[in-house]
Amino acid sequence: MNGHEPPAVTLRAAIESFAFHGDSRPALQGVDIVAAPGSLTAVLGGSGSGKSTFGRLLGGWLAGGRDGTLKGRLQLESGGQQEPWRPLVYSGADNDPQIDPAAWAEQVGYVPQDPAAMLSAVRATVEEELAFGLENRGTERAEMVRIVAEAARRTGLASLLQRDPATLSGGELRRLAVGCAIVADPAVLILDEPLASLDSDGTRTVTELVTAELARGTAVVVLSQSADPLTRSAEHWLVLEDGAETAAGRPDRLLAGEELASSGVVVSEPSGQHPAQAPYPAQAQSRACPAPGAAPALELDGVSFGFDTKNSGRPLLLENVDLDVWPGEIVAVTGPNGAGKSTLLRLFNGLLRPLHGEVRIGGEAIAGVPTGIVAQRLGLLFQHPHDQLFERTVLREVLFGLDRMFGDEAPVRAGDALAAVGLGAAGSVHPHELSGSGQRMLALATVLAREPEVLALDEPTVALDAHGLRRLSAAMTAAAGRGAAVVLVTHDLAFARAHAHRLVELRNGVLAGR
Repeated sequence: MNGHEPPAVTLRAAIESFAFHGDSRPALQGVDIVAAPGSLTAVLGGSGSGKSTFGRLLGGWLAGGRDGTLKGRLQLESGGQQEPWRPLVYSGADNDPQIDPAAWAEQVGYVPQDPAAMLSAVRATVEEELAFGLENRGTERAEMVRIVAEAARRTGLASLLQRDPATLSGGELRRLAVGCAIVADPAVLILDEPLASLDSDGTRTVTELVTAELARGTAVVVLSQSADPLTRSAEHWLVLEDGAETAAGRPDRLLAGEELASSGVVVSEPSGQHPAQAPYPAQAQSRACPAPGAAPALELDGVSFGFDTKNSGRPLLLENVDLDVWPGEIVAVTGPNGAGKSTLLRLFNGLLRPLHGEVRIGGEAIAGVPTGIVAQRLGLLFQHPHDQLFERTVLREVLFGLDRMFGDEAPVRAGDALAAVGLGAAGSVHPHELSGSGQRMLALATVLAREPEVLALDEPTVALDAHGLRRLSAAMTAAAGRGAAVVLVTHDLAFARAHAHRLVELRNGVLAGR
């Protein structure tokens, strides 16, 4: 990025144990890693395995003493003629060393699982967000402009530099977070679920970026729940279960053995597609025929929508979209990042209102109907589940509003929904203490408990391990079986083809394959 190769730096970590304050059980124990210059290391694990916690420790976002009790050592070790940095040795004592976040960030770039957490949230454009770290370092303006332009080119964001980050799609937001991590030319790059929410072009862009960083001598660590083409190209795999290292070695050796069987890691074919022996049962490609004279569960009739099209001159995001989804039918909506798929779902329940056209549920138009009333008939799972979680416990989250709809039946419905997503024993846990996939499953439970006529699921497979995919599959199949219409927005084409009765593509404002 700055015209010269990053310094040769090795990141070494030996985590004897790490426990968050207030937890009696360690989140990590017995986990070691050596990330050498020019090497790609993959840390694999299912939901709750500890891989994101491990990544935050490596990235300097968690610290012993401040965030929990850490025993072990961390070290950045330089090559050449430079003296190595002093190892940081932790014994869990009050006088343990502290990471200097600014100094650590100069060498280690970290992109968290939630890309929005990477961003400043105070910059008005993508360009300003990319420049934020450079400004803090006092980079000369001309050099800053050059570096930002290069980062935008490498992440496929060159045409989006003047966009407000808040208007980006999930995949565009992830590429922006990666861009913010590479502008400082880190010697070590740590990426947590870097391909999540990306379309095929975005996946190719990030994969090529990782390849280029390796060629420049950057040490790269990828944390993932999937044995996909990117992680398969790693020299070394580290597998975590329940916070402990259960296997390590070359990918080909671990794929040939039994080490991954119980881990929850999703094993895809080298092409990136899920194998024939998928971690979920395939949905039968048939559905009940609608009764004569029956109305579709969900209808879009000539719907058009755009954000501030008069003042910005931007074209309509959706133009004259028609869609009918019938009871018991599963429809998958695909398309590139930024095509408006999430916007489409928000039109379903009135969170957004069309400029033209009409949305109908069960034959009734929702124009003028309060969103809370529409939500009783259409359940929406957001792309970012934490946006719809606000209660103090998992059980309270699912129960919220349920008693007004079902009275004394509400606790039973809540319990059944939590059991269906694998959270039956987590009722007293705070929602934000769950892993990213756990939050997604909790948000799904809040939707399932209401048994709405229509389920609208935005990127429901993101961050789910094999266990979570099976639960999602079962929940979708059961909902369709009771007569609900299911619409899922997804970039996971293999999952869509295994479950959907019909695939439609949203591109350039037009919905094809209706």
